[in-house]
Amino acid sequence: MKIVKKEDRVPEKKPESLFGGRISNLIESIFSDSFFPKELFRSDWDPKIDVVDKGNVISVKADLPGIDEKDLNVSLEDHVLTIEGKREEEHEEKKDGYRRLERSFGSFSRSIALPAGIAADKVEAVYKKGVLNIEIPKNPDKAPKKLEVKVS
Repeated sequence: MKIVKKEDRVPEKKPESLFGGRISNLIESIFSDSFFPKELFRSDWDPKIDVVDKGNVISVKADLPGIDEKDLNVSLEDHVLTIEGKREEEHEEKKDGYRRLERSFGSFSRSIALPAGIAADKVEAVYKKGVLNIEIPKNPDKAPKKLEVKVS
């Protein structure tokens, strides 16, 4: 057995240090968004949702392209609105010399905390052409009351 001094050891090369980091840069560029979009590797997605307080009603609008109404679930529990669903979508492109077929699929769940004082029994949800519109009326009896502050 040969004894090697610490200063005589050859340092171990890490992959990121090879060729001045060029290999790491190459690998990062191959898997970047511009080379391979993340959608090709994701099995879940987050739909875009707008929430607007219109004074007497809270309006929620969700873009849900490719969702079949049977795969959509909307619930309201303890002032939390939850929208869940799943989709499977296929895109095919045929041109001279090649054919590209992409599938986008997965499930999602979005939850929105709502303020106190909503009329949960009067919520209306309408799903039409890939857009979900939910109108949540506020209960006027539960509106915050302004207190008069007396100066002494």
